[in-house]
Amino acid sequence: MFIVTGGAGFIGSNLVKGLNDRGSNDILVVDDLTDGRKFVNLVDCNFSDYLDHRDFRERLSAGEDFGKITAVFHQGACADTVEQNGRYMLDTNYQTSKELCLWCQKNGVPFVYASSAAVYGDTGDFREGGEGERPLNVYGWSKLLFDRWLRQRWGSVTAPVVGLRYFNVYGPREAHKGRMASVVHHFSRQVAETRTVRLFAGSHGYADGEHRRDFVFVDDVVAVNLWAANSAAVPGIYNVGTGESSSFNEIANAVITWHDVGKIEYIPMPDDLKPAYQAFTEATLTNLREAGYDGSFTPIEKGVRRTLDVLAQTGAPLQR
Repeated sequence: MFIVTGGAGFIGSNLVKGLNDRGSNDILVVDDLTDGRKFVNLVDCNFSDYLDHRDFRERLSAGEDFGKITAVFHQGACADTVEQNGRYMLDTNYQTSKELCLWCQKNGVPFVYASSAAVYGDTGDFREGGEGERPLNVYGWSKLLFDRWLRQRWGSVTAPVVGLRYFNVYGPREAHKGRMASVVHHFSRQVAETRTVRLFAGSHGYADGEHRRDFVFVDDVVAVNLWAANSAAVPGIYNVGTGESSSFNEIANAVITWHDVGKIEYIPMPDDLKPAYQAFTEATLTNLREAGYDGSFTPIEKGVRRTLDVLAQTGAPLQR
């Protein structure tokens, strides 16, 4: 059996579907369905059981035996980059991750978890070694704290542990995320409603709409997760992006091309956002490649097209 925490969320539900596509249906999905609208992400997925994340955490603490577990994919987290409740963020992203990692070590279970490129802030240094890790928000800091906690324990790791630092992931099954959904979803909604995509005007040394991010398609993220759990990958922390940045202008134009209508409007960046804004990200993939991952990454035009095709087929509106 596989365990997927955050299994009703964006990456988690795509991972459940990815396991299904590879013949695995014996999956325990763990999540918080206080917002019941997330159920739509799992409608076409097959899994053996579901647990509320609070019940799951209690059972971990009690040392419960969940049977033979092939791997744990820990995707559950508070991913709101503007959340300011540090106590909640650290309990959800840091303490829970420690508890689950220790349970996996005790039970000899491979542990693959979601870290984030938010740990790098605006340093421009995207190597996993630690030199450029200066997060700009408590979300990024909570992810970095767990990475650092784990680094101190590499010498005592007895079951495989792999951390994956996701860059800007986009794709199907994220409509429930509202304002935290990828720009592909937001731009598509803007075109549908107003025929205008609104991008930030120039700042941080970049021209209008030319801030750049490493946008990675969710199917590629799923592929790296499955590789990490089913290979002899060296325990460690790895970036997961394409290795090539794209401008917001490029994303907007790909969305406009799909809709066959639309224009771009540039608006000033709010002053309160500027200090915590990552104007540029681009994954350094050296460690991932040296560890043996040889998969390709989806070009941005193809990924945007596949995302919007699925949205059109499902009719899933972006929840505000």
